[in-house]
Amino acid sequence: MNPGNNEVAVGERLHRRGWRKAFTVEERVGSWARLVGEVERGYQDDVAEYANDLYCRNWLHEAWLLLDDRTVLLWTARIEALDRRFRAATVDDDGVALDRFHRVPPPELWWWRRHPRVLVGELGRALRSSG
Repeated sequence: MNPGNNEVAVGERLHRRGWRKAFTVEERVGSWARLVGEVERGYQDDVAEYANDLYCRNWLHEAWLLLDDRTVLLWTARIEALDRRFRAATVDDDGVALDRFHRVPPPELWWWRRHPRVLVGELGRALRSSG
C-alpha cells in the first residue's frame, strides 16, 4: 500500500524526533504483527531484543497522535486486532519483570507492562531467573 502525504510527513517528523528512520504505518504494523506472532509461538530471543521489538508499538502510539483521520481509520481495526492477540498471549504484571532489565515507560504504553504468557528461550530464562 502506498503511504499518503500525511503518513510520509509523520514518518519523517518522527525520524527527526529520534526514530532511526522514517517508518511507514505499514512497516510498523508489520513489525507489530511479527512480534505478536512470535510471542504467540513462544518468543525465543533475549530481553534486550524483546524490548527493542516493543518499540514498534511505541512508534504507532506516537504516530496516531499525528496522522490524519483517513490513515487512522484505515489501520485502526488491524492494530486493535493485533493488540487483542498480544494481550491474550501475554500476562499483565504491571511491568515488574521487564523493569528489572529495561526501564518501563508510563502506563499508557500498556504493552510494556506485559510479558509473554509462555516463557521460552533467552527471554523466558531471564524473566524466570529474576523472580
